[in-house]
Amino acid sequence: MHFVLAGLAALTAAGDRADATERRGERTVESIEQRTAGEPILAIVSLQSQRITVYDANGWILRAPVSSGQRGRETPAGIFSVIQKEAEHYSNLYDDAFMPHMQRITWSGIALHGGPLPGYPASHGCVRMPFDFAERLFDATQLGLRVIVAPSDVAPVEIVHPVLALSNPGAGALAAIRTAEATEATRKADQAKLAAGTAFRLAAQAMAPVRVAENLKLRAEAQLAATEAALGSAISAEAKERAERDKAQATAKVGELQAQLAAAKAELQPKLDVVTSAREAAAIAETARAAAAEAARQVARELEPVSVLISRKTQRLYVRQAFEPILESPVTILDADRPIGTHVFTAMEQSNGDTNVRWSAVSLVDGGPHAGVVEPQVRARGGHARDIEPMRTDPGSAKSALDRIVIPKDVVDRIASIAPRSSLIVTDEALSSETGKGTDFVVLLSGEPQGGIKMRRRGLPGDEFSYARPRDRLPYWRPPFGGPFSTW
Repeated sequence: MHFVLAGLAALTAAGDRADATERRGERTVESIEQRTAGEPILAIVSLQSQRITVYDANGWILRAPVSSGQRGRETPAGIFSVIQKEAEHYSNLYDDAFMPHMQRITWSGIALHGGPLPGYPASHGCVRMPFDFAERLFDATQLGLRVIVAPSDVAPVEIVHPVLALSNPGAGALAAIRTAEATEATRKADQAKLAAGTAFRLAAQAMAPVRVAENLKLRAEAQLAATEAALGSAISAEAKERAERDKAQATAKVGELQAQLAAAKAELQPKLDVVTSAREAAAIAETARAAAAEAARQVARELEPVSVLISRKTQRLYVRQAFEPILESPVTILDADRPIGTHVFTAMEQSNGDTNVRWSAVSLVDGGPHAGVVEPQVRARGGHARDIEPMRTDPGSAKSALDRIVIPKDVVDRIASIAPRSSLIVTDEALSSETGKGTDFVVLLSGEPQGGIKMRRRGLPGDEFSYARPRDRLPYWRPPFGGPFSTW
């Protein structure tokens, strides 16, 4: 009995410690209050500080503690983007663990999601966030959000440089023109369709007298045929006279109804002509509407965020838009044998209409000997580490990297207009094999631990992944004698 009571007390204490840890994590969730937050354009996860910070065009707006991958299963440091969102997600790989408000950043299974925070790295490669924060972030973000997993805690800094002058002046105005044209074409198509419908109804109304006249004429012709038959079979003079009189009347009736039918058809024909022309006009208007709509969609696609990556390792420039590759070209990097670092330049917002774009820069710095995992002895100081503001990116270093980039003018001309959330990545690294169908660029820092991604099999969007299960299955409940924190 004493052993049972002791066991229950231990379980209660473990649960209390878990709840206390989770409450401490929730209290460290911060949001900007002195201004209205804008749309999130960038999220930075610091492995060293075990914290995520979300930025809009004017600075940070949300901040919360995280729990990244444990030793051997480290969350890989690098550059990612949100490629899938699922409010209710479960893992088949790790005990059917619940991963609420999941935002996937690799198809091999690395994601941001809600989960328990023990105060140190404890996952199998994902980034756990406080549950309420994960839900709030899920509602605020959209696919394509840039996610940087940094060894240390860095913050973006605004930057101006000639290489970043990639915007296409007038693109926004052209999009407005195309949208207006599509709206007007739709209005004309609707009017033409309505006119065709009205013409058809009027023609249908005019068709009724024609049908009536045709039916009456058929009956009269049948009556005439009957009188002719009677006349042919008449024997007596009286019968012949009566048959001839009936035939004359029937002939006159047929003539009268023939005139009525001709008049009804004469009245109907112009209406049928109107129907034909109205339908032709409606078809032309519909073709114009479809063309204008496609032109507007094309301009809108060109205004979607564009990602440009320049790799010193491959000496090439790559362009992606809406998760699809659209351009690849050689690029010149001055002093190519010297490291250039890894820098992410993000278009924050347009200014002066759509002629200028504000850019920010984030330079990824080595996290030191313990990058990717916070050592156990540091756990007790984890809360204090989160109170320290992130180190601002050195604009001089970022500009020095851009100074070494020479992009051919014909390549610049082929790059679509730079919209907010577009990015330019300059890196020593090659593209990760995680870059593929349904992804933006994925870059992994080769000098940092990557245990959380090396063990995973890359899938494709739309595949049935081994780590995802249908939503209609009941959630798995862990037995009460397990540890207070799972390892998913």
